[in-house]
Amino acid sequence: MIIAIDGPAGTGKSTIAKMLAEKLDLTFLNSGGFYRTLTMAVLDAGVDYKDEAATLEFCKKQKIEYTKEGHFILNGTDVTAHLHDDRVTANASQVSSIVEIRHLVNDLMREITKSLNIVCEGRDMTTVVFPNAEVKVYLDASAEVRAQRRFDQGVSDMTFEEIKAAIEKRDEMDKNKKEGSLKIAKDALYIDTSNLTIDNVCAIIEKQIS
Repeated sequence: MIIAIDGPAGTGKSTIAKMLAEKLDLTFLNSGGFYRTLTMAVLDAGVDYKDEAATLEFCKKQKIEYTKEGHFILNGTDVTAHLHDDRVTANASQVSSIVEIRHLVNDLMREITKSLNIVCEGRDMTTVVFPNAEVKVYLDASAEVRAQRRFDQGVSDMTFEEIKAAIEKRDEMDKNKKEGSLKIAKDALYIDTSNLTIDNVCAIIEKQIS
């Protein structure tokens, strides 16, 4: 079984996907983590991601492993704890907008899921990566709510207004990507999480599954 969850940043995709995976004994797959891992590698190596050909060739040489516990291993090093650093967040959308890199990551994710029952989340899971998923969900929330959630996490040095501006900028970029843009699949269950708890959202999705 594949449960695919789409939606913009800060809507609770990762938290909800992890909870569903635990409840239903499925493997959680965080698609955004693959792009963030590559973004970290690109930044650390000083590669200019505006040079798409050079960035693609560099990314092809990186070895990314994904554990059942949801950890990302980059060239033998667990980088999971640093994937939401401000510098990675600020550049991930630019790296993930390179079409060939999206193909690279999509192929990697499809290979990983061949022998697994998964819950996956991202921004084009239901429309591009797993269009035939048994269950499709689109989570949404206002920019203000999403910014407040990230601010409350205490993982960013930015102010609330700076976080909100960054989220709105990323939303615009994600919606206008040449490929893998943020869209609502016609057969996806739409849920606005702005005024819902994590448990509320999980209950709605579980009802859809049953």
